[in-house]
Amino acid sequence: MERILELFFKIHNPTTKNREGPDIGSQYRSIILYQTEHQEKAIEKFIKNIQRDYSDEIVTDVRRLDKFYLAEEQHQDYFKKNPENAYCRINAQPKVEKAKNF
Repeated sequence: MERILELFFKIHNPTTKNREGPDIGSQYRSIILYQTEHQEKAIEKFIKNIQRDYSDEIVTDVRRLDKFYLAEEQHQDYFKKNPENAYCRINAQPKVEKAKNF
């Protein structure tokens, strides 16, 4: 679990509330959803340990997953299906590269 948390925090800025890159709104907030108490405690401990690496407060929401909704077909594999899209090249590509090198 720690490895996925490391990647999650590496590819985005967890100190900006309701924003990711050029996108603004609560749907762009940094959030981690957990299913068990064990996961919740591990996530909270991880965040506490990495807070010292950030000059601003980490604002990532940590919440229990109540219900999972599958994304609409047009949003599934969006980057893979639209590699030449300007948004993908400017915003998603750098994150994909960070993940590849992780």
